[in-house]
Amino acid sequence: MLQSAHSTTAANAFFHTELSLLGPHRPPAAWSQADAEAYCRRWARQSYENFTVVSWLLPRHVRQDFYNVYAYCRWADNLADEVADRQQSLELLGWWQQQLALCYSGRPSHPVLVALQTTIQRHHIPLTPFADLLSAFRQDQTVARYDSDAQLLDYCTRSANPVGRILLHLAGAAEETQLELSDHICSGLQLANFCQDMSRDAAIDRIYAPRSRWQAHGVTEEMLLLRQPTSGLQNLLTAWVADTRVMFKAGRPLVDRVPRWLATDIDLFIRGGIAVLDAIEQQRFDVWTKRPKISKLQKLRLLGSSLTRRLRSTGGQQRGGHA
Repeated sequence: MLQSAHSTTAANAFFHTELSLLGPHRPPAAWSQADAEAYCRRWARQSYENFTVVSWLLPRHVRQDFYNVYAYCRWADNLADEVADRQQSLELLGWWQQQLALCYSGRPSHPVLVALQTTIQRHHIPLTPFADLLSAFRQDQTVARYDSDAQLLDYCTRSANPVGRILLHLAGAAEETQLELSDHICSGLQLANFCQDMSRDAAIDRIYAPRSRWQAHGVTEEMLLLRQPTSGLQNLLTAWVADTRVMFKAGRPLVDRVPRWLATDIDLFIRGGIAVLDAIEQQRFDVWTKRPKISKLQKLRLLGSSLTRRLRSTGGQQRGGHA
Protein backbone atom coordinates (compact mmCIF):
# COMPACT_ATOMS: atom_id res chain seq x y z
CA MET A 1 0.00 0.00 0.00
CA LEU A 2 2.99 2.26 0.07
CA GLN A 3 2.90 3.66 -3.43
CA SER A 4 5.96 5.42 -4.79
CA ALA A 5 6.65 7.77 -7.62
CA HIS A 6 8.00 6.29 -10.85
CA SER A 7 11.78 6.31 -11.16
CA THR A 8 13.35 9.36 -12.73
CA THR A 9 16.90 10.23 -13.68
CA ALA A 10 17.13 12.60 -10.72
CA ALA A 11 15.77 9.99 -8.31
CA ASN A 12 18.23 7.38 -9.63
CA ALA A 13 21.14 9.76 -9.22
CA PHE A 14 20.00 10.60 -5.70
CA PHE A 15 19.86 6.92 -4.74
CA HIS A 16 23.27 6.08 -6.18
CA THR A 17 24.79 9.02 -4.31
CA GLU A 18 23.24 7.73 -1.09
CA LEU A 19 24.47 4.22 -1.82
CA SER A 20 28.02 5.48 -2.29
CA LEU A 21 27.83 7.27 1.06
CA LEU A 22 25.96 4.68 3.12
CA GLY A 23 26.50 1.36 1.33
CA PRO A 24 28.25 -1.73 2.68
CA HIS A 25 31.72 -0.63 1.56
CA ARG A 26 31.69 2.53 3.66
CA PRO A 27 32.82 2.50 7.29
CA PRO A 28 29.74 2.55 9.55
CA ALA A 29 28.93 5.82 11.27
CA ALA A 30 27.31 6.28 14.65
CA TRP A 31 23.79 7.55 14.01
CA SER A 32 21.71 8.97 16.82
CA GLN A 33 18.01 8.08 16.85
CA ALA A 34 17.06 11.69 16.07
CA ASP A 35 19.45 11.93 13.11
CA ALA A 36 18.33 8.55 11.76
CA GLU A 37 14.67 9.59 11.91
CA ALA A 38 15.46 12.90 10.23
CA TYR A 39 17.18 10.96 7.44
CA CYS A 40 14.03 8.88 6.87
CA ARG A 41 11.91 12.04 6.70
CA ARG A 42 14.26 13.57 4.13
CA TRP A 43 14.22 10.34 2.14
CA ALA A 44 10.43 10.39 2.04
CA ARG A 45 10.38 13.98 0.83
CA GLN A 46 12.92 13.19 -1.88
CA SER A 47 11.35 9.93 -3.04
CA TYR A 48 7.60 10.14 -2.50
CA GLU A 49 5.50 12.39 -4.74
CA ASN A 50 2.49 12.28 -2.38
CA PHE A 51 4.48 13.00 0.79
CA THR A 52 2.44 16.08 1.77
CA VAL A 53 -0.92 14.35 1.33
CA VAL A 54 0.20 11.27 3.25
CA SER A 55 1.59 13.41 6.08
CA TRP A 56 -1.75 15.16 6.36
CA LEU A 57 -3.80 11.94 6.42
CA LEU A 58 -1.64 10.20 9.03
CA PRO A 59 -2.02 10.90 12.75
CA ARG A 60 1.07 12.45 14.29
CA HIS A 61 1.85 9.49 16.51
CA VAL A 62 2.53 7.17 13.53
CA ARG A 63 4.03 9.59 10.99
CA GLN A 64 7.65 8.92 11.89
CA ASP A 65 7.03 5.19 11.95
CA PHE A 66 5.49 5.44 8.48
CA TYR A 67 8.54 7.31 7.19
CA ASN A 68 10.85 4.70 8.71
CA VAL A 69 8.93 1.84 7.05
CA TYR A 70 8.72 3.73 3.78
CA ALA A 71 12.48 4.41 3.75
CA TYR A 72 13.19 0.71 4.38
CA CYS A 73 10.94 -0.35 1.51
CA ARG A 74 12.30 2.23 -0.92
CA TRP A 75 15.92 1.39 -0.15
CA ALA A 76 15.19 -2.32 -0.66
CA ASP A 77 13.28 -1.63 -3.88
CA ASN A 78 16.10 0.52 -5.23
CA LEU A 79 18.71 -2.12 -4.40
CA ALA A 80 16.65 -4.49 -6.54
CA ASP A 81 15.69 -2.17 -9.42
CA GLU A 82 18.32 0.56 -9.69
CA VAL A 83 21.47 -1.59 -9.68
CA ALA A 84 22.27 -2.66 -13.23
CA ASP A 85 24.24 -5.81 -12.38
CA ARG A 86 21.94 -8.53 -11.02
CA GLN A 87 24.66 -10.29 -9.05
CA GLN A 88 25.62 -7.01 -7.40
CA SER A 89 21.96 -6.39 -6.65
CA LEU A 90 21.69 -9.79 -4.94
CA GLU A 91 24.79 -9.01 -2.87
CA LEU A 92 23.38 -5.65 -1.81
CA LEU A 93 20.05 -7.23 -0.88
CA GLY A 94 22.00 -9.73 1.22
CA TRP A 95 23.69 -6.82 3.00
CA TRP A 96 20.28 -5.20 3.58
CA GLN A 97 19.03 -8.51 5.03
CA GLN A 98 21.96 -8.49 7.47
CA GLN A 99 21.09 -4.96 8.54
CA LEU A 100 17.46 -6.05 9.04
CA ALA A 101 18.57 -8.98 11.21
CA LEU A 102 20.43 -6.52 13.44
CA CYS A 103 17.13 -4.75 14.10
CA TYR A 104 16.01 -7.86 15.97
CA SER A 105 19.26 -9.00 17.55
CA GLY A 106 21.83 -6.24 17.56
CA ARG A 107 22.61 -2.70 16.49
CA PRO A 108 22.21 -1.83 12.79
CA SER A 109 24.53 0.81 11.35
CA HIS A 110 22.48 2.18 8.45
CA PRO A 111 20.30 5.18 9.47
CA VAL A 112 17.14 3.67 7.98
CA LEU A 113 17.54 0.50 10.05
CA VAL A 114 18.49 2.50 13.15
CA ALA A 115 15.20 4.35 12.87
CA LEU A 116 13.25 1.23 11.89
CA GLN A 117 14.48 -0.70 14.94
CA THR A 118 12.55 1.67 17.21
CA THR A 119 9.41 1.30 15.07
CA ILE A 120 9.69 -2.51 15.20
CA GLN A 121 10.05 -2.50 18.98
CA ARG A 122 7.28 0.06 19.56
CA HIS A 123 4.70 -1.80 17.47
CA HIS A 124 5.93 -5.38 17.99
CA ILE A 125 6.29 -5.99 14.25
CA PRO A 126 7.57 -9.48 13.40
CA LEU A 127 10.53 -10.07 11.10
CA THR A 128 8.53 -11.97 8.47
CA PRO A 129 6.96 -9.13 6.44
CA PHE A 130 10.25 -7.24 6.16
CA ALA A 131 12.13 -10.41 5.18
CA ASP A 132 9.40 -11.43 2.71
CA LEU A 133 9.90 -8.20 0.78
CA LEU A 134 13.58 -8.98 0.36
CA SER A 135 12.72 -12.50 -0.77
CA ALA A 136 10.50 -11.07 -3.51
CA PHE A 137 13.16 -8.56 -4.58
CA ARG A 138 15.73 -11.36 -4.86
CA GLN A 139 13.25 -13.35 -6.94
CA ASP A 140 12.97 -10.40 -9.33
CA GLN A 141 16.62 -10.89 -10.21
CA THR A 142 16.12 -14.47 -11.41
CA VAL A 143 12.45 -15.00 -12.36
CA ALA A 144 10.71 -13.24 -15.25
CA ARG A 145 7.94 -15.75 -16.11
CA TYR A 146 5.19 -17.43 -14.08
CA ASP A 147 3.39 -20.65 -14.93
CA SER A 148 0.18 -20.21 -12.94
CA ASP A 149 -1.92 -17.81 -10.92
CA ALA A 150 -0.81 -19.68 -7.79
CA GLN A 151 2.85 -18.95 -8.54
CA LEU A 152 2.14 -15.28 -9.21
CA LEU A 153 0.06 -14.91 -6.05
CA ASP A 154 2.90 -16.49 -4.05
CA TYR A 155 5.10 -13.71 -5.40
CA CYS A 156 2.45 -11.10 -4.46
CA THR A 157 2.32 -12.61 -0.96
CA ARG A 158 5.93 -11.51 -0.55
CA SER A 159 6.14 -8.45 -2.82
CA ALA A 160 2.92 -6.61 -1.92
CA ASN A 161 1.12 -8.12 1.05
CA PRO A 162 3.87 -7.43 3.63
CA VAL A 163 3.39 -3.66 3.37
CA GLY A 164 -0.29 -3.90 4.26
CA ARG A 165 0.53 -6.20 7.16
CA ILE A 166 3.14 -3.76 8.50
CA LEU A 167 0.65 -0.89 8.32
CA LEU A 168 -1.87 -2.94 10.29
CA HIS A 169 0.75 -3.38 13.00
CA LEU A 170 1.27 0.40 13.06
CA ALA A 171 -2.48 0.80 13.53
CA GLY A 172 -2.70 -1.86 16.26
CA ALA A 173 -5.10 -3.82 14.05
CA ALA A 174 -3.03 -6.83 13.00
CA GLU A 175 -5.60 -9.51 13.79
CA GLU A 176 -5.86 -12.53 11.51
CA THR A 177 -9.09 -11.44 9.81
CA GLN A 178 -7.72 -7.99 9.08
CA LEU A 179 -4.46 -9.44 7.77
CA GLU A 180 -6.31 -11.70 5.33
CA LEU A 181 -8.49 -8.85 4.06
CA SER A 182 -5.41 -6.67 3.61
CA ASP A 183 -3.76 -9.42 1.57
CA HIS A 184 -6.65 -9.34 -0.92
CA ILE A 185 -6.26 -5.58 -1.38
CA CYS A 186 -2.47 -5.56 -1.65
CA SER A 187 -2.40 -8.44 -4.12
CA GLY A 188 -5.16 -6.70 -6.06
CA LEU A 189 -3.08 -3.53 -6.28
CA GLN A 190 -0.08 -5.52 -7.48
CA LEU A 191 -2.13 -7.34 -10.13
CA ALA A 192 -3.77 -4.09 -11.29
CA ASN A 193 -0.27 -2.69 -11.83
CA PHE A 194 0.76 -5.80 -13.76
CA CYS A 195 -2.33 -5.43 -15.99
CA GLN A 196 -1.60 -1.74 -16.55
CA ASP A 197 2.09 -2.32 -17.35
CA MET A 198 1.98 -5.41 -19.57
CA SER A 199 3.65 -3.49 -22.39
CA ARG A 200 6.25 -1.77 -20.19
CA ASP A 201 7.20 -5.03 -18.51
CA ALA A 202 7.48 -6.88 -21.82
CA ALA A 203 9.86 -4.17 -23.02
CA ILE A 204 12.30 -5.27 -20.30
CA ASP A 205 11.59 -8.99 -20.89
CA ARG A 206 9.25 -9.41 -17.94
CA ILE A 207 5.90 -11.19 -18.31
CA TYR A 208 3.77 -11.39 -15.18
CA ALA A 209 0.64 -12.77 -16.86
CA PRO A 210 0.89 -16.51 -16.05
CA ARG A 211 1.41 -19.02 -18.86
CA SER A 212 -1.88 -20.69 -17.94
CA ARG A 213 -3.66 -17.49 -18.99
CA TRP A 214 -1.73 -17.36 -22.27
CA GLN A 215 -2.81 -20.88 -23.15
CA ALA A 216 -6.46 -20.22 -22.27
CA HIS A 217 -6.58 -17.43 -24.88
CA GLY A 218 -4.26 -18.75 -27.56
CA VAL A 219 -1.51 -16.26 -26.69
CA THR A 220 2.19 -17.00 -27.15
CA GLU A 221 5.28 -15.50 -25.55
CA GLU A 222 6.20 -14.00 -28.90
CA MET A 223 2.88 -12.15 -29.05
CA LEU A 224 3.41 -10.72 -25.58
CA LEU A 225 6.94 -9.56 -26.35
CA LEU A 226 5.86 -8.03 -29.67
CA ARG A 227 3.66 -5.62 -27.67
CA GLN A 228 0.96 -5.23 -30.32
CA PRO A 229 -2.76 -5.50 -29.42
CA THR A 230 -4.51 -8.63 -30.66
CA SER A 231 -7.90 -10.11 -29.81
CA GLY A 232 -6.21 -12.90 -27.86
CA LEU A 233 -4.22 -10.47 -25.72
CA GLN A 234 -7.25 -8.28 -25.11
CA ASN A 235 -9.33 -11.31 -24.12
CA LEU A 236 -6.59 -12.41 -21.74
CA LEU A 237 -6.50 -8.97 -20.16
CA THR A 238 -10.30 -8.76 -19.97
CA ALA A 239 -10.42 -11.91 -17.85
CA TRP A 240 -7.44 -10.85 -15.72
CA VAL A 241 -8.99 -7.47 -14.95
CA ALA A 242 -12.29 -9.14 -13.98
CA ASP A 243 -10.51 -11.50 -11.58
CA THR A 244 -8.57 -8.60 -10.05
CA ARG A 245 -11.82 -6.70 -9.38
CA VAL A 246 -12.95 -9.67 -7.29
CA MET A 247 -9.90 -9.26 -5.05
CA PHE A 248 -10.74 -5.64 -4.27
CA LYS A 249 -14.32 -6.63 -3.48
CA ALA A 250 -13.08 -9.39 -1.17
CA GLY A 251 -10.82 -7.00 0.71
CA ARG A 252 -13.17 -4.00 1.02
CA PRO A 253 -14.62 -5.03 4.43
CA LEU A 254 -11.22 -4.09 5.90
CA VAL A 255 -12.20 -0.41 5.59
CA ASP A 256 -14.68 -0.89 8.46
CA ARG A 257 -12.32 -2.93 10.64
CA VAL A 258 -9.43 -0.50 11.18
CA PRO A 259 -8.97 2.93 12.81
CA ARG A 260 -10.46 5.82 10.82
CA TRP A 261 -7.08 7.23 9.75
CA LEU A 262 -6.07 3.95 8.14
CA ALA A 263 -9.56 3.35 6.77
CA THR A 264 -9.21 6.51 4.67
CA ASP A 265 -5.90 5.31 3.24
CA ILE A 266 -7.26 1.83 2.51
CA ASP A 267 -10.39 3.22 0.89
CA LEU A 268 -8.24 5.49 -1.27
CA PHE A 269 -6.03 2.62 -2.42
CA ILE A 270 -9.02 0.45 -3.28
CA ARG A 271 -10.57 3.29 -5.27
CA GLY A 272 -7.23 3.90 -6.99
CA GLY A 273 -6.78 0.25 -7.92
CA ILE A 274 -10.30 0.03 -9.32
CA ALA A 275 -9.74 3.29 -11.22
CA VAL A 276 -6.72 1.70 -12.93
CA LEU A 277 -8.87 -1.27 -13.95
CA ASP A 278 -11.57 1.12 -15.18
CA ALA A 279 -9.00 2.99 -17.28
CA ILE A 280 -7.91 -0.30 -18.86
CA GLU A 281 -11.51 -1.17 -19.65
CA GLN A 282 -12.16 2.27 -21.13
CA GLN A 283 -9.32 1.61 -23.59
CA ARG A 284 -11.03 -1.66 -24.59
CA PHE A 285 -8.31 -3.62 -22.83
CA ASP A 286 -5.56 -2.26 -25.07
CA VAL A 287 -2.59 -1.34 -22.89
CA TRP A 288 -0.11 -1.67 -25.76
CA THR A 289 -1.11 1.28 -27.96
CA LYS A 290 -1.28 3.60 -24.95
CA ARG A 291 -0.61 3.01 -21.27
CA PRO A 292 -3.80 3.68 -19.26
CA LYS A 293 -3.30 6.27 -16.53
CA ILE A 294 -5.27 8.07 -13.85
CA SER A 295 -5.19 11.84 -14.35
CA LYS A 296 -4.36 14.29 -11.56
CA LEU A 297 -7.99 15.42 -11.60
CA GLN A 298 -9.16 11.83 -11.16
CA LYS A 299 -6.71 11.39 -8.27
CA LEU A 300 -8.10 14.48 -6.59
CA ARG A 301 -11.62 13.18 -7.02
CA LEU A 302 -10.63 9.83 -5.51
CA LEU A 303 -9.05 11.62 -2.56
CA GLY A 304 -12.17 13.75 -2.16
CA SER A 305 -14.40 10.68 -2.16
CA SER A 306 -12.27 8.98 0.49
CA LEU A 307 -12.19 12.09 2.67
CA THR A 308 -15.95 12.51 2.32
CA ARG A 309 -16.41 8.95 3.49
CA ARG A 310 -14.14 9.67 6.46
CA LEU A 311 -16.11 12.78 7.44
CA ARG A 312 -19.42 10.95 7.18
CA SER A 313 -18.07 8.12 9.28
CA THR A 314 -16.81 10.58 11.90
CA GLY A 315 -20.13 12.42 11.94
CA GLY A 316 -22.08 9.20 12.35
CA GLN A 317 -19.92 8.08 15.26
CA GLN A 318 -20.26 11.47 16.96
CA ARG A 319 -24.06 11.38 16.61
CA GLY A 320 -23.97 7.92 18.09
CA GLY A 321 -21.95 9.16 21.03
CA HIS A 322 -18.62 7.55 20.10
CA ALA A 323 -15.24 9.26 19.91
